[in-house]
Amino acid sequence: MTTLSELPLFDRLLWAKENLAPVETDYRVVFECDMDEAAAVLVPAPEWMACALAGGILPPVEVYHQLEIDEKGHVLNGHILHETPPLGPMTEEQAIEYLIRKDVPSHVWQDETANRLKFYICQKHQIPEDRGFRNAWRLAA
Repeated sequence: MTTLSELPLFDRLLWAKENLAPVETDYRVVFECDMDEAAAVLVPAPEWMACALAGGILPPVEVYHQLEIDEKGHVLNGHILHETPPLGPMTEEQAIEYLIRKDVPSHVWQDETANRLKFYICQKHQIPEDRGFRNAWRLAA
């Protein structure tokens, strides 16, 4: 009998959709890719957070960094997402760190020489509800 962790990623995600209740988190990541651009807000999908907290579904984040993409944007070695054994359960904090390394451009979180804040992990209530001036948001120095 095949266990969940032995299934391809796609099948594990289908299983999660049918069996896990979405998990809302209060965590948000505000980041700037470029000083000349507005800050972006990363909000974890409740379905993704459920997968991260449950464990046995998501591959290690390093696998995403190993993906090879051709000039047309096609992934050449996507099989590694399905063949790599999944991680165990994460805490919410670990899941946010994983998501930063997966979805925020690496020059934002890898640059240790910067003399300014490039991203900030905060809670939902710390972000203004009024999005009227969202394109003008910047991280405070």
